[in-house]
Amino acid sequence: MNPLIVVSAVCVFDAAGRLLTVRKRGTDKFMHPGGKPEAGENAAQTASRELAEEVGIVLAPEKLKLLGIWLADAANETATQIEATVFTAPGVWSAHPSAEIAEIRWLDLAAELPDDLAPLITDHVLPALEASTASRHFR
Repeated sequence: MNPLIVVSAVCVFDAAGRLLTVRKRGTDKFMHPGGKPEAGENAAQTASRELAEEVGIVLAPEKLKLLGIWLADAANETATQIEATVFTAPGVWSAHPSAEIAEIRWLDLAAELPDDLAPLITDHVLPALEASTASRHFR
C-alpha cells in the first residue's frame, strides 16, 4: 500500500475569476495553497494557517467553505497518495509568495490548462468547481 499524506488546500480566486495556484521550492507542479496539519488542528484550521503562511491571505477557518475531500496522487512525491480536504475562500483576493512558495500563478479556467498542474486540481477540484458553478446557474 502506498503512503498516504493528509493535507488541506484552499481554492482562492482573484477579481478576474482566476484560480490561485502555487509552486513550492524544488518542485515543478502547481497546486493549491495548503499543507499538512499540525498537532490538534482540524482541516479548516490547517487550511487557514497554510493560506496565511504561504500566500499572505488571512481568513478565519470558519469562513472557509468545504468543496470536497478526495484521494489523489501526490504531485511531488512518487508512489504516494494524498487525502485532501479542499475548501474555497469566499471573496476575491490578491496573494504573494512566502514560506516555501517559489512562485504563484493565477489560472484562467476558461483558457487551455497548463500541463504542470497537480493531479488533485485536474482530476477532482476543477470538475467540482465546474459542477458548482453550473449548479448556481440553475438556482
